[in-house]
Amino acid sequence: MERDIYDEDHEAFRDVVKEFLKRYATNEKRVQWEKDGEIDRATMLAAGEAGIIGLSVPEEFGGAGMLQDYRFRSIVLEETIGVGQGSLAGAFGIQDDLAVPYLVHMGTQEQKEKWLPRMATGEVLGALAMTEPGAGSDLRGIKTTAKKVDGGYIVNGAKTFISSGKTADIVVTFVKTGEGNRPEAFSLLILESGMEGFDHGKKLEKMGFHGWDTAELSFSDVFVPDENLIGGKEGLGFIQLMMNLPLERLSIGVAAAAAGEAAFVWTRDYTLSREAFGQSISDFQNTRFRLADMATTVDVMWAYIDRAMLLYKDKKLTAEEAAKVKFWATDREWELLDLGVQLHGGYGYITEYPIARAFLDARVHRIYGGTNEIMRDIVSRQIVGKR
Repeated sequence: MERDIYDEDHEAFRDVVKEFLKRYATNEKRVQWEKDGEIDRATMLAAGEAGIIGLSVPEEFGGAGMLQDYRFRSIVLEETIGVGQGSLAGAFGIQDDLAVPYLVHMGTQEQKEKWLPRMATGEVLGALAMTEPGAGSDLRGIKTTAKKVDGGYIVNGAKTFISSGKTADIVVTFVKTGEGNRPEAFSLLILESGMEGFDHGKKLEKMGFHGWDTAELSFSDVFVPDENLIGGKEGLGFIQLMMNLPLERLSIGVAAAAAGEAAFVWTRDYTLSREAFGQSISDFQNTRFRLADMATTVDVMWAYIDRAMLLYKDKKLTAEEAAKVKFWATDREWELLDLGVQLHGGYGYITEYPIARAFLDARVHRIYGGTNEIMRDIVSRQIVGKR
């Protein structure tokens, strides 16, 4: 089914993305990223120069000013994931969908002027630190504290599972600035790489996304100046997180749809070329039926998610609708990738093939951004009310 949400400007941008990937996202690069456990800075700088990142940075700060029009970001995800570069897509997403929006929507003018121009170019990379060793989906259970002192805060605690945590220059960090667990007890601080007592820790060995770093962070009496308090006022952190979660969950849903479509394309092409018992695998009725299932699921995914992107553009995407997108799309993604691996046979289990790498990458989609169980709880509360 043909999608109809893109205009000429979007398709022209798609050509830019394809050319960038052709030049900078080679298979040799992928192998090196997986060996290093991170995307090299030169590639991120090239992405900034090409306008592949910085899409969500306002034009006045050197970006494309496309934060609300997620269709441009969707194109980056579709094309990057479509060529088997899931780790690169993830690194781009952390910059544009997690780190930058907090500064755009909630940062002070001084914070925007200081960070956004260099985030648009890739000179400064950002990350978001919420999860802790003892607090995942329950954000009010965090232990990282920020004690007010003259001129700033003293931060102590630890974060884990932080995407781009090793390579980030700045980390938007969720901390406790008050007592108890009421929403007003939390704030967001920007911690900068190189601050005394701020340790990026070790890279975590993951099931998937081997070319994109995930790290533990620790804070030992880190002094953070007042000007690094997001929004310039204490007690807004919980609300600020809630404001950006629909975008984060939409981004995961789009990535899931892109991976689901890629799974179908890779599987279709493989079964057309692979022969068994004297005929193409695609000639077997079971294969044809499964391909039909995959093609239909992909069409339905995009119809649903395209609608969500347009709602987001019009500032009408609610937290509940974003939760639906996140859990439904990632569940379908997993089914598509699992079927794709099955139809690849033994080759589907070999990580030289993109279907195997995408299968491993996708497992976390049902966990981060809020587990799918939490997403269902959010939706159910809208239906029956909180009891």
